[in-house]
Parts: sequence; structure tokens; C-alpha cells
Amino acid sequence: MREEEKKPTSTIRRILKQRWALSAIYIASAAIILAAAFLLQNSFDDSAKDEESAETGKNYDQPSVEVNSNLETIKMPVADADKSVIKKQFYDVNADEKAQEEALVFYNNRYEQNKGIDIAMEDGKSFDVKASLSGNVTKVQDDALLGNLVEVEHEDGVVTRYQSVKDIKVAVGDKVKQGQAIATAGKSQINEEAGVHVHFEIRKDNIALNPLDFVDKQASAIQSATDAEADKEETPAVEGSEADKETPAVEGSEADKEETPAVEGSEADKETPAVEESETGTEETPAVDETDESTDLESGTDEEGSVPGEDTTEESDSLKDSLNQSN
Repeated sequence: MREEEKKPTSTIRRILKQRWALSAIYIASAAIILAAAFLLQNSFDDSAKDEESAETGKNYDQPSVEVNSNLETIKMPVADADKSVIKKQFYDVNADEKAQEEALVFYNNRYEQNKGIDIAMEDGKSFDVKASLSGNVTKVQDDALLGNLVEVEHEDGVVTRYQSVKDIKVAVGDKVKQGQAIATAGKSQINEEAGVHVHFEIRKDNIALNPLDFVDKQASAIQSATDAEADKEETPAVEGSEADKETPAVEGSEADKEETPAVEGSEADKETPAVEESETGTEETPAVDETDESTDLESGTDEEGSVPGEDTTEESDSLKDSLNQSN
């Protein structure tokens, strides 16, 4: 029994005494550790991929058209811009008088400023109207005067409008991609001389902009341009308001302060003469009364004096007569 129990132990010892035994054990241990690390790494990568797919899955619900439209380059609403002509330009307030006259639309004995550009083909034929930018259709309107209307909304309050169109291929709520055909060029009553054309507008916060200033530029250039214009308009307004409020207000108050003594002086002039006139008037009035009374008294004394004088002379004559008789 003891010999049988000692055989396995002696076999292990013999193996361990071999030169390659420790190396083999080391290699096997390293292989096991590396395999375990590889399995753990794969499990971490799988969980990370699951999280990324979950996050990207959330983004699928968001309108990707609007996110990408701000990075798109604005295009003319025609398939071949080289074969197109502009029948009427945008009315620019900074243009010369001749250009402004050419940008006026005459209808019903009235002149209207052109809020966009009227585009037609050189051959005068009809053509497909393309979406200048990707966006959402917010208005589709039948209008004989304007020649029907399609409005597409983009990011940052930017809207593109397509008028004088027919055979409209989109509806309100549709998402359109850049270059997608949305209608066919037609005619309008307000600008019959343009023939078959499309009236194209770009608006920012409902303010019409010249489309030619932004063609072949990114849509973000519209926001940059409007911000720059707003800064130019606000800077003089603030300075002017401060100058108007501060400078005249201070000068006006000083002028009022300087004029105040004149007003007080005028009041004093009004009050002082009134008092003096009243005093002089009171003094002169008794003087007039005294003179009248003195004249009356003098006249009275003269009359009274004459009467007593006459009485005394008569009495003296009577006394003289009585004395003469007694004698």
C-alpha cells in the first residue's frame, strides 16, 4: 500500500525536477492569463458598441434634414443655373437709382419692390423648381396673383419661398432635400412680363434678403450677415441715444437754471411794481383827496370868512349909531 501511494508523488517530483517543467508551467500560466484578458476586453467592447448603437438609435428620431441644412451650400432653385436668366433683380435699398427702378414690379397702377429674384430659362420654356436647401415644407398656397406659393423652413429662422409655380409636388409637413423637385415653373399676374419663371426669395426672421448674396455659400452665412448688420445698426443707435439723452438734458437743465433767475426776476418785476404802484396809488389817492379837501376847506373858509366878516361890520355900525344917539 505504501509503495502505491508514493508512486504519484514521486512522478510529480520527477517532472518538476526536469529543466523544462518550470518553463512549461510559466508559459501555460501566461497563456491562461492572456486568454482571460482577451475575453474580458471583448466583453467590454461589446458593451460599448451596444451603448453607442443605443445612442445613435436615439438620434434617428430627430430630423436629420434640419441639422444638415445649416452646413449645406445654398443653390439656385433650378437644375442648370448656367442656362437660366434673371428677369428681375432684388430691390436693394443701397443700389443706385437705375437698379432700383429696374427692380420695381408694376401692377394695378402701383409699383412694388421686388422681394426676391425672378428666374427663367433662356429658351423661355418651363422647368423643374428645385429646393435650394433641405428643410420642412410649412406652406403650400394657391394664389393666382402670385402664381402659387411653396414655403420651406430651415434652421435659425431662415425660410426659402418659391412663387409663380404650378404642379406642386409637396405638401405641408413634408421634408425635402436639397435639389429635390418641388414644383414646376409657371406664370403670375403680378409679373406677367417675366413669362414662365420662378420667384425665389430668402428670408431671415421674415426679412427679405438678396438671394444672389448667398448663392454658393453655406446657410450659416445668412446668420453671420444678419448679425453683422444688426451690430452696425445698434452701435450708432446706442451712441445717438446716449448723446441725445445726456447732452441735451444736461444743457437744457443748465439753460433752465440760467433762465430761472430771469423768471424770478420777472416775477419780482411783476410783484415789485405792483406793490410800488399800489403804494404810490395809496399815497397819491389820499393826496388827491387832501387837495380836494384843502380846496374845499379853502373855499369853505373863504365863504364862511366872508359871512362872519359881514356880520361883525354890521354890528360895529349899529354900536356906533347907538353911541351917537346917546351923546
